Amino acid sequence: LHYQNKSCCFGARSYAKNPRKDNPFAAEMPFMKGKAPIRRTLQYLNAGQLMLKDKVKIFSVNYNTYGEHHEGARDFVFWNIPQIQYKNPKVQVVTFKNMTPSPFIRCYFENGKQMLIDIDSKNRQEILHHLTTVVGKSEETLKAEAKLAEKQDNPASFGVGCMKHCICEIPGQLPCPGVVPVPKHMRGKYKYQMKE
Repeated sequence: LHYQNKSCCFGARSYAKNPRKDNPFAAEMPFMKGKAPIRRTLQYLNAGQLMLKDKVKIFSVNYNTYGEHHEGARDFVFWNIPQIQYKNPKVQVVTFKNMTPSPFIRCYFENGKQMLIDIDSKNRQEILHHLTTVVGKSEETLKAEAKLAEKQDNPASFGVGCMKHCICEIPGQLPCPGVVPVPKHMRGKYKYQMKE
């Protein structure tokens, strides 16, 4: 077989015909394809504002792909659901399309109860604000959790409330002097006594 266009011949690339000459790696980044690829970047996913309460186990959105009063729900699913999934990895997020005349969100809690939230004719910012106040964690809770996670994540931390109770538990450190006596050449009392 003879190919007229060599740029499509089994991996051979011709950047001269590439409309994006400034970015020769554009063809090699598959995550930058599709509608609004910015939704798959880490910076965008980390910018999510909705952290669901620990009691929420399933988060479902019901909406239609047509109709004016479903437009806010469609935008919410398109722009905010990836952030919610990323920020809440222990919550199952489900979307149901074209099964209901009016859009709504249903949250299932760990005790078996459900909460139904009406999102009919609301835009995505209104939906996000309402969800943050109803099923989202408060600012104080988020700050306390961030402080606790920062304290636990640091391997240099030891003491009460940390993974290591004493520095002697960390490999490569000297054992506690109460358990194993410190060698005399390391003790100041012994060194200064020898000088006198």
